[in-house]
Amino acid sequence: MDITFRKVAKTSLVLVYLVIVAGAVVRMTGSGMGCPDWPKCFGYYLPPTEVTEIQWQPDRLFEKGQVIIYRETLQVSKESFTTKDSFNSANWEAYTKHDYAEFNPWHTWIEYINRLFGALAGLATLLLAIMSIKFWKKKKRIPILSWLVVVGMVFQAWLGATVVYSVLEPAKITVHMLMALVIVAMLLYVIYLANEENKRIKYDKLVLNISIIAIVLTLVQIAMGTQVRQFIDEQIDIFGYNARDHWLRNPELLFYIHRSFSILVLLINAFLAYRITKLDLGHFKIYWVLFLLVVEVFTGIAMNYLDFPFASQPLHLVLASILFGVQFYILLDALMPRKDSKTS
Repeated sequence: MDITFRKVAKTSLVLVYLVIVAGAVVRMTGSGMGCPDWPKCFGYYLPPTEVTEIQWQPDRLFEKGQVIIYRETLQVSKESFTTKDSFNSANWEAYTKHDYAEFNPWHTWIEYINRLFGALAGLATLLLAIMSIKFWKKKKRIPILSWLVVVGMVFQAWLGATVVYSVLEPAKITVHMLMALVIVAMLLYVIYLANEENKRIKYDKLVLNISIIAIVLTLVQIAMGTQVRQFIDEQIDIFGYNARDHWLRNPELLFYIHRSFSILVLLINAFLAYRITKLDLGHFKIYWVLFLLVVEVFTGIAMNYLDFPFASQPLHLVLASILFGVQFYILLDALMPRKDSKTS
Protein backbone atom coordinates (compact mmCIF):
# COMPACT_ATOMS: atom_id res chain seq x y z
CA MET A 1 0.00 0.00 0.00
CA ASP A 2 1.11 3.58 -0.67
CA ILE A 3 3.65 4.66 1.98
CA THR A 4 3.02 8.37 1.37
CA PHE A 5 -0.70 7.87 1.92
CA ARG A 6 -0.08 6.16 5.26
CA LYS A 7 2.23 8.99 6.32
CA VAL A 8 -0.45 11.57 5.53
CA ALA A 9 -3.00 9.46 7.42
CA LYS A 10 -0.74 9.26 10.47
CA THR A 11 0.01 12.99 10.27
CA SER A 12 -3.73 13.67 10.20
CA LEU A 13 -4.18 11.49 13.26
CA VAL A 14 -1.41 13.32 15.14
CA LEU A 15 -2.95 16.69 14.25
CA VAL A 16 -6.38 15.55 15.47
CA TYR A 17 -4.79 14.51 18.75
CA LEU A 18 -3.07 17.90 18.94
CA VAL A 19 -6.51 19.47 18.62
CA ILE A 20 -7.63 17.33 21.57
CA VAL A 21 -4.56 18.44 23.54
CA ALA A 22 -5.21 22.08 22.69
CA GLY A 23 -8.87 21.69 23.65
CA ALA A 24 -7.83 20.23 27.00
CA VAL A 25 -5.53 23.21 27.62
CA VAL A 26 -8.39 25.55 26.68
CA ARG A 27 -10.55 23.95 29.37
CA MET A 28 -7.75 23.92 31.94
CA THR A 29 -7.14 27.64 31.48
CA GLY A 30 -10.79 28.59 31.13
CA SER A 31 -10.15 30.01 27.66
CA GLY A 32 -13.20 28.58 25.93
CA MET A 33 -14.71 32.04 25.37
CA GLY A 34 -11.41 33.69 24.47
CA CYS A 35 -12.86 34.30 21.02
CA PRO A 36 -16.55 35.21 21.33
CA ASP A 37 -17.29 34.74 17.61
CA TRP A 38 -16.54 31.98 15.11
CA PRO A 39 -14.65 31.28 12.87
CA LYS A 40 -12.93 34.66 13.29
CA CYS A 41 -11.84 36.09 16.63
CA PHE A 42 -13.38 39.48 17.43
CA GLY A 43 -13.84 39.75 13.68
CA TYR A 44 -10.10 39.29 13.01
CA TYR A 45 -8.32 36.47 11.22
CA LEU A 46 -5.34 37.22 13.49
CA PRO A 47 -6.59 37.81 17.06
CA PRO A 48 -6.08 41.08 18.95
CA THR A 49 -3.36 41.29 21.58
CA GLU A 50 -4.37 44.55 23.27
CA VAL A 51 -7.74 45.58 24.64
CA THR A 52 -7.51 48.84 22.69
CA GLU A 53 -7.88 46.83 19.46
CA ILE A 54 -11.44 45.87 20.41
CA GLN A 55 -12.52 49.22 21.84
CA TRP A 56 -14.25 52.07 20.07
CA GLN A 57 -11.92 54.97 19.25
CA PRO A 58 -12.47 58.20 17.28
CA ASP A 59 -10.93 58.59 13.80
CA ARG A 60 -10.32 54.88 13.45
CA LEU A 61 -11.05 52.58 10.51
CA PHE A 62 -13.19 49.55 11.33
CA GLU A 63 -13.67 46.79 8.77
CA LYS A 64 -17.04 45.16 8.19
CA GLY A 65 -17.66 42.41 10.75
CA GLN A 66 -15.15 43.60 13.36
CA VAL A 67 -16.28 43.08 16.95
CA ILE A 68 -15.76 45.54 19.79
CA ILE A 69 -16.70 45.64 23.45
CA TYR A 70 -18.77 48.75 24.10
CA ARG A 71 -20.45 49.36 27.44
CA GLU A 72 -20.06 45.68 28.38
CA THR A 73 -21.74 44.49 25.18
CA LEU A 74 -20.42 43.05 21.93
CA GLN A 75 -21.02 45.26 18.91
CA VAL A 76 -20.39 44.26 15.28
CA SER A 77 -19.62 46.82 12.57
CA LYS A 78 -22.22 46.72 9.79
CA GLU A 79 -19.90 48.10 7.09
CA SER A 80 -16.33 49.33 6.75
CA PHE A 81 -16.15 52.93 7.96
CA THR A 82 -14.03 55.48 9.83
CA THR A 83 -15.39 56.65 13.18
CA LYS A 84 -16.18 60.29 13.97
CA ASP A 85 -15.84 62.07 17.28
CA SER A 86 -18.62 60.12 18.98
CA PHE A 87 -20.06 56.61 18.89
CA ASN A 88 -22.79 56.23 16.26
CA SER A 89 -25.03 53.23 16.99
CA ALA A 90 -26.27 53.27 13.38
CA ASN A 91 -22.89 51.85 12.31
CA TRP A 92 -23.13 48.92 14.71
CA GLU A 93 -25.39 46.01 15.55
CA ALA A 94 -25.50 43.98 18.74
CA TYR A 95 -23.91 40.53 18.66
CA THR A 96 -26.86 38.20 19.21
CA LYS A 97 -25.24 34.76 19.58
CA HIS A 98 -24.55 35.38 23.28
CA ASP A 99 -23.86 38.23 25.72
CA TYR A 100 -20.37 37.24 26.92
CA ALA A 101 -18.32 40.44 26.57
CA GLU A 102 -14.92 40.01 28.19
CA PHE A 103 -11.38 40.16 26.81
CA ASN A 104 -8.32 38.34 28.13
CA PRO A 105 -5.41 38.25 25.66
CA TRP A 106 -4.09 34.96 27.05
CA HIS A 107 -7.46 33.28 26.75
CA THR A 108 -7.94 34.70 23.27
CA TRP A 109 -4.67 33.36 21.94
CA ILE A 110 -5.02 29.95 23.62
CA GLU A 111 -8.43 29.54 22.00
CA TYR A 112 -7.03 30.81 18.68
CA ILE A 113 -4.20 28.23 18.75
CA ASN A 114 -6.81 25.56 19.39
CA ARG A 115 -8.70 26.70 16.29
CA LEU A 116 -5.47 26.87 14.29
CA PHE A 117 -4.69 23.22 15.08
CA GLY A 118 -8.24 22.40 14.03
CA ALA A 119 -7.74 24.15 10.69
CA LEU A 120 -4.44 22.32 10.08
CA ALA A 121 -6.07 18.99 10.93
CA GLY A 122 -8.90 19.83 8.54
CA LEU A 123 -6.50 20.56 5.69
CA ALA A 124 -4.55 17.35 6.38
CA THR A 125 -7.71 15.22 6.33
CA LEU A 126 -8.85 16.90 3.11
CA LEU A 127 -5.50 16.06 1.50
CA LEU A 128 -5.89 12.48 2.76
CA ALA A 129 -9.35 12.23 1.20
CA ILE A 130 -8.11 13.52 -2.16
CA MET A 131 -5.22 11.03 -2.12
CA SER A 132 -7.58 8.19 -1.19
CA ILE A 133 -9.47 8.38 -4.49
CA LYS A 134 -6.79 6.26 -6.19
CA PHE A 135 -7.76 3.31 -3.96
CA TRP A 136 -11.38 3.25 -5.15
CA LYS A 137 -10.98 0.16 -7.35
CA LYS A 138 -8.76 -1.75 -4.92
CA LYS A 139 -10.26 -0.93 -1.49
CA LYS A 140 -13.41 1.18 -1.57
CA ARG A 141 -13.53 1.44 2.20
CA ILE A 142 -10.40 3.62 2.24
CA PRO A 143 -11.80 6.52 0.15
CA ILE A 144 -15.25 6.17 1.74
CA LEU A 145 -13.81 6.43 5.26
CA SER A 146 -11.38 9.18 4.23
CA TRP A 147 -14.20 11.38 2.94
CA LEU A 148 -16.30 10.55 6.00
CA VAL A 149 -13.42 11.94 8.06
CA VAL A 150 -13.68 15.21 6.11
CA VAL A 151 -17.43 15.30 6.76
CA GLY A 152 -16.70 14.58 10.42
CA MET A 153 -14.20 17.46 10.59
CA VAL A 154 -16.75 19.87 9.09
CA PHE A 155 -19.36 18.68 11.58
CA GLN A 156 -16.83 19.01 14.39
CA ALA A 157 -16.11 22.60 13.36
CA TRP A 158 -19.83 23.33 13.47
CA LEU A 159 -20.02 21.72 16.92
CA GLY A 160 -17.16 23.97 18.04
CA ALA A 161 -19.14 26.99 16.93
CA THR A 162 -22.24 25.82 18.81
CA VAL A 163 -20.13 25.33 21.95
CA VAL A 164 -19.01 28.97 21.73
CA TYR A 165 -22.50 30.25 20.96
CA SER A 166 -23.91 28.31 23.93
CA VAL A 167 -21.23 29.83 26.24
CA LEU A 168 -19.74 26.38 26.91
CA GLU A 169 -22.88 24.37 27.58
CA PRO A 170 -21.74 21.08 29.25
CA ALA A 171 -23.75 18.70 27.03
CA LYS A 172 -22.37 20.30 23.87
CA ILE A 173 -18.81 20.09 25.20
CA THR A 174 -19.33 16.36 25.80
CA VAL A 175 -20.68 15.79 22.27
CA HIS A 176 -17.77 17.84 20.89
CA MET A 177 -15.29 15.58 22.70
CA LEU A 178 -16.98 12.34 21.66
CA MET A 179 -17.07 13.49 18.02
CA ALA A 180 -13.30 13.98 18.17
CA LEU A 181 -12.99 10.33 19.20
CA VAL A 182 -15.21 9.26 16.30
CA ILE A 183 -12.80 11.05 13.95
CA VAL A 184 -9.85 9.34 15.65
CA ALA A 185 -11.55 5.96 15.14
CA MET A 186 -12.17 6.59 11.43
CA LEU A 187 -8.57 7.68 10.87
CA LEU A 188 -7.28 4.62 12.69
CA TYR A 189 -9.46 2.44 10.49
CA VAL A 190 -8.03 4.10 7.38
CA ILE A 191 -4.50 3.50 8.67
CA TYR A 192 -5.40 -0.09 9.48
CA LEU A 193 -6.80 -0.73 6.00
CA ALA A 194 -3.71 0.81 4.40
CA ASN A 195 -1.44 -1.52 6.38
CA GLU A 196 -0.77 -4.78 4.55
CA GLU A 197 1.72 -6.19 7.04
CA ASN A 198 1.09 -9.69 8.34
CA LYS A 199 0.81 -9.12 12.07
CA ARG A 200 0.40 -12.81 12.92
CA ILE A 201 -2.48 -12.05 15.24
CA LYS A 202 -4.72 -14.95 16.23
CA TYR A 203 -8.48 -14.70 16.33
CA ASP A 204 -10.32 -15.21 19.61
CA LYS A 205 -14.04 -14.54 19.97
CA LEU A 206 -13.86 -13.76 23.68
CA VAL A 207 -11.09 -11.20 23.14
CA LEU A 208 -13.21 -9.58 20.44
CA ASN A 209 -16.22 -9.32 22.73
CA ILE A 210 -14.24 -8.07 25.71
CA SER A 211 -12.51 -5.50 23.47
CA ILE A 212 -15.90 -4.10 22.49
CA ILE A 213 -16.97 -3.92 26.14
CA ALA A 214 -13.68 -2.23 27.10
CA ILE A 215 -14.13 0.49 24.46
CA VAL A 216 -17.73 1.14 25.49
CA LEU A 217 -16.66 1.47 29.13
CA THR A 218 -13.90 3.89 28.14
CA LEU A 219 -16.36 6.06 26.20
CA VAL A 220 -18.79 6.09 29.14
CA GLN A 221 -15.92 7.03 31.46
CA ILE A 222 -14.80 9.86 29.19
CA ALA A 223 -18.37 11.19 28.92
CA MET A 224 -18.72 11.17 32.71
CA GLY A 225 -15.31 12.80 33.02
CA THR A 226 -16.36 15.76 30.88
CA GLN A 227 -19.38 16.28 33.15
CA VAL A 228 -17.22 16.09 36.28
CA ARG A 229 -14.95 18.64 34.65
CA GLN A 230 -17.94 20.93 34.17
CA PHE A 231 -18.71 20.68 37.90
CA ILE A 232 -15.10 21.66 38.63
CA ASP A 233 -15.44 24.65 36.28
CA GLU A 234 -18.45 25.77 38.29
CA GLN A 235 -16.45 25.41 41.51
CA ILE A 236 -13.69 27.53 39.99
CA ASP A 237 -16.23 30.25 39.26
CA ILE A 238 -17.32 30.15 42.92
CA PHE A 239 -14.02 29.79 44.78
CA GLY A 240 -11.49 31.09 42.24
CA TYR A 241 -8.67 29.47 40.31
CA ASN A 242 -6.21 29.46 43.21
CA ALA A 243 -8.52 27.75 45.72
CA ARG A 244 -7.87 24.28 44.35
CA ASP A 245 -8.43 22.59 47.69
CA HIS A 246 -12.08 23.68 47.48
CA TRP A 247 -12.85 22.36 43.99
CA LEU A 248 -13.77 18.86 45.20
CA ARG A 249 -14.83 19.67 48.73
CA ASN A 250 -18.49 18.77 48.09
CA PRO A 251 -18.47 16.75 44.86
CA GLU A 252 -21.60 15.58 43.07
CA LEU A 253 -22.64 11.92 42.96
CA LEU A 254 -21.34 11.65 39.39
CA PHE A 255 -17.81 12.22 40.67
CA TYR A 256 -18.00 9.13 42.90
CA ILE A 257 -19.51 7.08 40.08
CA HIS A 258 -16.71 8.24 37.74
CA ARG A 259 -14.06 7.38 40.32
CA SER A 260 -15.49 3.94 41.11
CA PHE A 261 -16.15 3.18 37.44
CA SER A 262 -12.41 3.37 36.81
CA ILE A 263 -11.98 0.16 38.84
CA LEU A 264 -14.30 -1.67 36.44
CA VAL A 265 -12.42 -0.26 33.44
CA LEU A 266 -9.12 -1.40 34.93
CA LEU A 267 -10.39 -4.92 35.74
CA ILE A 268 -11.90 -5.46 32.27
CA ASN A 269 -8.67 -4.46 30.55
CA ALA A 270 -6.57 -6.48 32.98
CA PHE A 271 -8.64 -9.58 32.12
CA LEU A 272 -8.24 -8.79 28.43
CA ALA A 273 -4.47 -8.59 28.86
CA TYR A 274 -4.47 -11.88 30.76
CA ARG A 275 -6.43 -13.62 28.01
CA ILE A 276 -4.22 -12.24 25.26
CA THR A 277 -1.02 -13.17 27.08
CA LYS A 278 -2.20 -16.64 28.11
CA LEU A 279 -3.17 -17.59 24.54
CA ASP A 280 -0.29 -15.69 22.91
CA LEU A 281 -2.66 -13.92 20.51
CA GLY A 282 -0.19 -11.26 19.41
CA HIS A 283 -2.04 -8.13 20.56
CA PHE A 284 1.07 -6.44 21.93
CA LYS A 285 -0.66 -3.04 22.09
CA ILE A 286 -2.53 -4.31 25.16
CA TYR A 287 0.56 -3.44 27.21
CA TRP A 288 0.19 0.17 26.09
CA VAL A 289 -3.40 0.02 27.31
CA LEU A 290 -2.28 -1.15 30.75
CA PHE A 291 0.41 1.54 30.91
CA LEU A 292 -2.02 4.29 29.95
CA LEU A 293 -4.57 3.04 32.49
CA VAL A 294 -2.01 3.11 35.30
CA VAL A 295 -0.98 6.67 34.43
CA GLU A 296 -4.67 7.62 34.14
CA VAL A 297 -5.32 6.31 37.65
CA PHE A 298 -2.35 8.23 39.06
CA THR A 299 -3.41 11.50 37.42
CA GLY A 300 -6.90 10.97 38.82
CA ILE A 301 -5.48 10.35 42.30
CA ALA A 302 -3.27 13.42 41.97
CA MET A 303 -6.23 15.64 41.10
CA ASN A 304 -8.31 14.28 43.96
CA TYR A 305 -5.75 14.16 46.76
CA LEU A 306 -3.05 16.63 45.64
CA ASP A 307 -5.39 19.48 44.67
CA PHE A 308 -4.99 19.38 40.90
CA PRO A 309 -1.26 19.64 40.17
CA PHE A 310 -0.36 21.70 37.11
CA ALA A 311 -1.37 20.08 33.80
CA SER A 312 -2.94 17.06 35.54
CA GLN A 313 -6.37 17.85 34.09
CA PRO A 314 -5.44 18.07 30.39
CA LEU A 315 -3.08 15.11 30.80
CA HIS A 316 -5.93 13.05 32.25
CA LEU A 317 -8.18 13.81 29.28
CA VAL A 318 -5.51 13.38 26.61
CA LEU A 319 -4.43 10.02 28.04
CA ALA A 320 -8.05 8.88 27.96
CA SER A 321 -8.34 9.79 24.28
CA ILE A 322 -5.09 7.99 23.47
CA LEU A 323 -6.31 5.00 25.46
CA PHE A 324 -9.44 4.91 23.31
CA GLY A 325 -7.33 5.01 20.15
CA VAL A 326 -5.13 2.08 21.22
CA GLN A 327 -8.17 0.07 22.31
CA PHE A 328 -9.88 0.72 18.99
CA TYR A 329 -6.84 -0.49 17.04
CA ILE A 330 -6.76 -3.67 19.15
CA LEU A 331 -10.43 -4.15 18.29
CA LEU A 332 -9.65 -3.84 14.59
CA ASP A 333 -6.98 -6.52 14.96
CA ALA A 334 -9.36 -8.67 16.98
CA LEU A 335 -11.90 -8.54 14.15
CA MET A 336 -9.53 -10.45 11.85
CA PRO A 337 -11.33 -13.69 10.89
CA ARG A 338 -8.40 -16.07 11.22
CA LYS A 339 -10.41 -19.32 11.26
CA ASP A 340 -7.33 -21.43 11.06
CA SER A 341 -6.05 -20.02 14.34
CA LYS A 342 -9.18 -19.91 16.50
CA THR A 343 -8.68 -20.64 20.15
CA SER A 344 -12.32 -20.58 21.25
